[in-house]
Amino acid sequence: MQILYAIPSERRLIEQLRYNLLLRWFVGVPLDEPLFHVTSFTKNRKRLLRSEIAEAFFVAIRDQAEAHKLLSREHFSLDGTLIEAAAALKSLRPIADEGAGDDPPPAGRNPSVDFHGKRRGNQTHRSMTDPEARLARKGHGKEARLCYAGHTLVENRNGLICECELTQASGTAEREAGLRLLTRQRARRRGRFSVGADKGYDTKDFVAGVRELGATPHVAVKDRFSASDGRTTRHAGYAVSQRRRKLSEEGYGWMKDIGGLRKLRHRGTVKVAALFTFTCAAYNLVRLRTLLAEPALR
Repeated sequence: MQILYAIPSERRLIEQLRYNLLLRWFVGVPLDEPLFHVTSFTKNRKRLLRSEIAEAFFVAIRDQAEAHKLLSREHFSLDGTLIEAAAALKSLRPIADEGAGDDPPPAGRNPSVDFHGKRRGNQTHRSMTDPEARLARKGHGKEARLCYAGHTLVENRNGLICECELTQASGTAEREAGLRLLTRQRARRRGRFSVGADKGYDTKDFVAGVRELGATPHVAVKDRFSASDGRTTRHAGYAVSQRRRKLSEEGYGWMKDIGGLRKLRHRGTVKVAALFTFTCAAYNLVRLRTLLAEPALR
């Protein structure tokens, strides 16, 4: 409910429970009973934000979509996005003797830190606030931020998320996670299917890995050293996949603008992965509401 209604914090969630009858009914608290304290919700978060619970919830929503025959069985798209961690660049510190000649850590809760003339990288520095976050950037000329990487496999008919995974951000994370998502999808599907993706997936290892799984790689062709050839790009289905693969961007837009993933509130891969999975399930719920309300769209 916090994700669906874009409630920014747990304290605000409890505040809305006091006067929002819909939320109170969903939680199961009668009108004449007092609400639990916000710290009770915070303490129980450790039991909630686990991958097993989040994955079970995601699968239950996906099974509903499959029961209504809303999932495509033959055409999918892969994509990834960077999710900014709940940590600032000034929290970076040298790793164990790597920065022996570096300046001592600044004092105070919000000190001023000057990075000019000093190199910071994932091999030499870690964030003291969130050690599992990694420096990454969206493209050349962009500033690097402490991020995680979210990955989704979307079916091309209605844009529903079929598989999702969160990893540490790296240059190869998208392709490695993409093959894992396709492997999980292969375990659920028989027959060949196509996979659309952007130019970041146009590498020999990824294309070969997709073909080994019995799928057709409809990846966007790079200008130079492309791993794709006329076996796939000459067919009409390739152009359709390139158009439909942009459906994944709609999901990321909703998850960041409404679902609260523009800037994370939790730290650590375990919690962030569970939150990402819950948010993907919430997005599917929103899509299901629209699709089931208008049967003509199918």
